[in-house]
Amino acid sequence: MSSTIVSLTDIHKHFGSNHVLDGLNFAVESGECVGLLGHNGAGKSTLMNILAGTLPIDSGEMRIGDRKVAAHSVNDAHLSGIRCVFQELSLCPNLTVAENVRVLHHGLSGWGWRKRAARLITEKLDEIFPDHGIRSDAVTSDLTLTQLQMVEIARAFTEVDVPVKLVLLDEPTSSLDSTTADQLLNYVQTATARQQAVILISHMLGEIVRAADRSVVMRDGRVVATFNRGATKNELVAAMGNVATETHGSAPARTSNTGELRVDLAVKGERVTARKGEIIGLAGLAGHGQTEVLLEVFEQARRGSSIANGTAAFVAGDRVRDGVFPSWSIGANLSISATPRLSRAGFISLESEAALGQAWRERVRIKTMDMNQPILSLSGGNQQKVLFARALAADADIVLMDDPLRGVDIGTKLEVYRLIQSEAEQGRTFLWYSTELDELVYCDRVYVFRSGQVTGCFSADEFSEDKVIKASFEEVAL
Repeated sequence: MSSTIVSLTDIHKHFGSNHVLDGLNFAVESGECVGLLGHNGAGKSTLMNILAGTLPIDSGEMRIGDRKVAAHSVNDAHLSGIRCVFQELSLCPNLTVAENVRVLHHGLSGWGWRKRAARLITEKLDEIFPDHGIRSDAVTSDLTLTQLQMVEIARAFTEVDVPVKLVLLDEPTSSLDSTTADQLLNYVQTATARQQAVILISHMLGEIVRAADRSVVMRDGRVVATFNRGATKNELVAAMGNVATETHGSAPARTSNTGELRVDLAVKGERVTARKGEIIGLAGLAGHGQTEVLLEVFEQARRGSSIANGTAAFVAGDRVRDGVFPSWSIGANLSISATPRLSRAGFISLESEAALGQAWRERVRIKTMDMNQPILSLSGGNQQKVLFARALAADADIVLMDDPLRGVDIGTKLEVYRLIQSEAEQGRTFLWYSTELDELVYCDRVYVFRSGQVTGCFSADEFSEDKVIKASFEEVAL
């Protein structure tokens, strides 16, 4: 018999005048995977924070099992067996992997707790992500973003004194390649078979269709549709209210470009090239040298090297660590790249800064009425729009994108795709690393990386998912 782990009735949550949750009703049963969908700003992450105990509700009723909860806290969530993996990872960078497990489990105490913590996380990593290659004594600041995501996921499923009943996964595959994402989805089935429950938030509709026993669609802070297993991607997109259909795989044809050479970089004997107006994709399993290429191009452009002919702007994939200035306003985060042309006699013109922010707010549709609000008041997708606007406002010749659309909903993605294509037609060059193969169809040419070398290069008419996957696992495919 299934039992209700948590239920929410008529939940309301405000942030100032912004009504984020508006009469939300939601429940999770043991042994089920619930897919949670909705565009950025629909209220999904706020719901996650309420369940995790990091945000209080303004009104409504919350029950955990048969118990009515008056004041839900992080400690109450933990003692109730509720774990959360947020989209913005929360590991302590100065601690080892094993020590981060101790942060979650206070029951790991006394003589030999480090060995017990190391064994606990290693066994869970082995179970979820075979061949992960992560040492329990590694300092987390030395790990890649993919490894950090794997550790955080594995830690959420570990048990010490309290059994795990519900795990909330907010965009858990956003930093994983296709292989590790597949391993995680397989483990979700294992977890639900053990009568644990999982809430899966993912912008990858194929993951929801595959893993979810029930799919819940949110819009404007409410549940607007619920589907049992078997719902199609088109049904889910329609329920989200997206005006555009899912167009992955059907990008407009692009003519070959013979403009000025912008990038000419040697990579293990092969050359990665990009001409004026081209969109160049970098593919392959995560952590195989793609980010290093982007950073090298950025550095060479800064030095004025012939390897990168022109100025460059960088759009980070890890917006928390490498992107936003969290204590700054939306407008200040956007305009910092344009500081030189906004300055007069060493002083920034506030009127020019405000006009720049307003122009880009309208152009990329940043969901705010006040650019002076803190950047963290925006949803993750809208924060990412700010980073794109910052790069484009810099008037750079080359825009370097380090998997920047991870965790972003399909509606926002389509807006960004159109913006990239429009800017490329005006002569800007894009180097775009993506872990999502669907995004690479927008590129003129795709380079596949493995172990720091290029193992495949495919033009737009040659590109296919099978070819990229094959090149990702072979030594040389050229």
